[in-house]
Amino acid sequence: MPDIESPVITIINRHYPPNPGITGESAWDMAKYLIEKYEAEIHIVYIDRTYDGGGQVRQPIGILHPVKTIYEGKNGLLKLISGTLDGLFLVLKARKMKRGRIVVMTSPPLLPFWASLFLKNWVLWSMDLFPEGFAAAGTVSPSNFLYRFILKKTYQVAPQHLIALGPNQAAFVRDSYKQAIPTTILPCGVLVHQQNDPAIPDWKKDDSKIYFGYCGNLGQAHSDEFLLKFIDNLDSQKHQLILAVYGEKADKVLTYAQGRAGITILKSVPRSQLHFIDVHLVSLLPQWTHIAVPSKAVSSICAGAGMLFCGSKDADTWALLNNASWLIEENNEINAQIKSFLALLTIDEVQLKRNNAQALFSKLQTMVVDAYDEVKRLGCVSAID
Repeated sequence: MPDIESPVITIINRHYPPNPGITGESAWDMAKYLIEKYEAEIHIVYIDRTYDGGGQVRQPIGILHPVKTIYEGKNGLLKLISGTLDGLFLVLKARKMKRGRIVVMTSPPLLPFWASLFLKNWVLWSMDLFPEGFAAAGTVSPSNFLYRFILKKTYQVAPQHLIALGPNQAAFVRDSYKQAIPTTILPCGVLVHQQNDPAIPDWKKDDSKIYFGYCGNLGQAHSDEFLLKFIDNLDSQKHQLILAVYGEKADKVLTYAQGRAGITILKSVPRSQLHFIDVHLVSLLPQWTHIAVPSKAVSSICAGAGMLFCGSKDADTWALLNNASWLIEENNEINAQIKSFLALLTIDEVQLKRNNAQALFSKLQTMVVDAYDEVKRLGCVSAID
């Protein structure tokens, strides 16, 4: 007999539509798939506030359970404190609801820390990893007593299932828990419910140039040096760079790029227009390898574009997407690599990577659907704390 049991799942995350942000969009995409295909009962526990960020504005789906935050200002210390407490409030809210299997994402930071203390039989959906991210950003020393205590407690109680962004991050997380955990690979940035806009945007000209784009967050995990060196080597007769950046390193780059030939600065580029860019620029600093996996890398490939990745060969970004990408090794001299890449790049090579991206997109979509179906099976098992 066919399985007719409808899954019941609670997803915990800081972001959820209509607020922007790829983690919330990812939760939305999974919820939409499970509701439409399996008539799943999906509960979303999230923080009820507005955030800066990229992504498409979507109408929420599922049964919403907003949680109020204690602080919405810009003070760094107060944001850290409120974010930490937000995670606690989200976990306690989900535990009290007792609505099926609980899927815990990793925003706000330390959300898995609270889950390990208060939840049983839960699923970890790893995005950016914390507290490791604090050490990678230099916010705290890896030898700090409080950091080491939180790290130990975070990985003291393992989830019953892991959803990871790639195979290398999955291995990193399992090693942190020091045990085997059943694992599903779900790349972030592959949205089943995503369409490309056929209307050519104003910024895309019929000028036979190769269009590059850096569209998204330029935060602590990313290399502003890579982007600055790329700007230095840009040939405005052959290349056009679309800059739509936000984050703490963005102002420096935007100021540097202002008024330069061959550069178009935009507030944002909708996900539906990413396919008008030929080569997307993505970076990840080596200390962030496995701790973060840039979603815009996957989004660019899914848009049918190539990618120039500045980072480590060990990163899942390269492991999953190298067939449609070029690599700038972060640990080697960046300027010389960029100069050589731009000098040798041809339109034919760009088209080859575009063709490879199309084939890779089909494989990534299959991975996502398989992952969603696995989550459906997890949700059909009674797992109420």
